[in-house]
Amino acid sequence: MNYNKNAVGRDIPEYLEGIGELVPFKGEGKYLRTERKASPKIRYGNRNEKKLLGSIEEAVKKSGLKDGMTISFHHHLRNGDYVVNMVMQVIADMGIKDLTLAPSSLSPCHDKLIPLIEQGVITGIQSSGLRGELGEKISQGILKKPCIIRSHGGRARAIEDGELHIDVAFLAAPACDEYGNINGREGKAACGSLGYAIVDAEYADCVVAITDNLVPFPNIPASIGMMYVDYVVEVDAIGDPKGIVSGSIRFNDNPRDLLIANNAVKAIKASGLYKNGFRFQTGAAGSTLAVAKLLREEMKKDGIKASMALGGITGYMVTMLEEGLIDGIYDTQSFDLDAVRSIRENTKHFEQTASSYANPNNPTPAVNTLDFVLLGALEVDTDFNVNVMTRSDGVINQAVGGHQDTAPGAEMSLILAPLVRSRNPIVKDKVTTVCTPGESVDVICTDYGIAVNPKRQDLIEKFQKAGIELKDIKELQEMAEKLTGKPEEVKFSDEVVAVVEYRDGSIIDVIKKEA
Repeated sequence: MNYNKNAVGRDIPEYLEGIGELVPFKGEGKYLRTERKASPKIRYGNRNEKKLLGSIEEAVKKSGLKDGMTISFHHHLRNGDYVVNMVMQVIADMGIKDLTLAPSSLSPCHDKLIPLIEQGVITGIQSSGLRGELGEKISQGILKKPCIIRSHGGRARAIEDGELHIDVAFLAAPACDEYGNINGREGKAACGSLGYAIVDAEYADCVVAITDNLVPFPNIPASIGMMYVDYVVEVDAIGDPKGIVSGSIRFNDNPRDLLIANNAVKAIKASGLYKNGFRFQTGAAGSTLAVAKLLREEMKKDGIKASMALGGITGYMVTMLEEGLIDGIYDTQSFDLDAVRSIRENTKHFEQTASSYANPNNPTPAVNTLDFVLLGALEVDTDFNVNVMTRSDGVINQAVGGHQDTAPGAEMSLILAPLVRSRNPIVKDKVTTVCTPGESVDVICTDYGIAVNPKRQDLIEKFQKAGIELKDIKELQEMAEKLTGKPEEVKFSDEVVAVVEYRDGSIIDVIKKEA
């Protein structure tokens, strides 16, 4: 096999069976496409033909699904999802095989797909996230074709550019009428925003809505309109509400998270970006929730207001919106019940598609308007490359998500991580898997101090002027290794089980089976 070295020093195969030719990552903004956007096939409506069908099997038959096609799902129901397993079992029982599964992400509840992979029903997966036993099995080489891992923006780009063509999209619909007007605001499986599902509805050749909440026509406002939906199927349940959202995600006062968060808030306030009208994104992990809590307190004390909060939304963002600390929220994914309620009731809480959020082939994806973004990491290396996909042993168990979309888009990207996790050092010579390149990473905030990418001398000067003590990234590495010892290098075989695409479609790394 022939290899090419990419811009982060990883050896990328020229060709992989089951995928084709691979373009190595060249650097942010250096792999540009000039093609037009793709489009779905034309489907003529028939007034006399009813969209509402009696079963998933009937919908599969009418969709024209055949061996070798590509089907998609969305992940807004997260670990409470029933639809993926339900639909895939029907397809398996119908004898259809050799399918590529292209969901926006997969969760531990989808471990039930493993037998369908072993039976040859699923031979390829393209997704942002792979967790649980399913991720472990894929790491062991269970799939016939290497898995393709994309960011949220990269997936939207791939669909709209025609790189990922969806034959049939099966969309979980928390509220839907008989014509296919869908939203996620109502119903026992209400999940709030359907931002990741909208691009599937717009570009798939056939769209099937699966709902447990059939409501009278018209179901408005509709996140996905009836002009995109071919068939509707009513089932008993599309998901478990306990796995879809929590009551409200609350910070638990973990001392380590507080240390990390305090360092992050110091960096934010010293950056020059902390002023009226700033725009930001946080996540739902412990340390990023702590930043949201502390930042809210600082904004109230300083009389500072933000113009926008972006991304996956939690109750903390909702509270800040309702207090007037934020002018508006752009929501791609609602993480808790407060966010679901807010998007239903508040006109300043906007639903946003994955494409408008992070597609790099759009004139202005929302991530490009961010002043700062707070992101997590499984590993960081001394070149500031970040791994958010695999454990240190190379096993797939997480998701790229919007990490590599927001880091280059924001004026300042902050990576929040403990220096040591499960007796493993977070800062290493080389990360196990590069997901976000070091050129897009500005600040590393740990419980033992802050390191700034040397390319950001402007931030270094501002932080030093503010009296913030800075660490060299290699100093953090040495501190971590004193606590844990230097980890042994994991040996991998030559078999590629997955490729990690950069958001532009080039390959930033490959994941290999352990030797």
